[in-house]
Amino acid sequence: KGYAGRMLRDCLKVCKSFGLERVLITCLVENEASRKTILANGGVYEKTMFCERDGVYLERYWIALP
Repeated sequence: KGYAGRMLRDCLKVCKSFGLERVLITCLVENEASRKTILANGGVYEKTMFCERDGVYLERYWIALP
């Protein structure tokens, strides 16, 4: 239904209003829906890293705020 994409777009507007130039967003490696939402909103993959605290692998994406 596109709810996640709309929520992310709204959050990015708030981040921009705070003066941020870019934001870092992470998602679990196996979470295809989140990955697609991040990419659809301009996410650029940085790397995958292991989060020791939670014992999971996370993908890191940066989104530039125009």
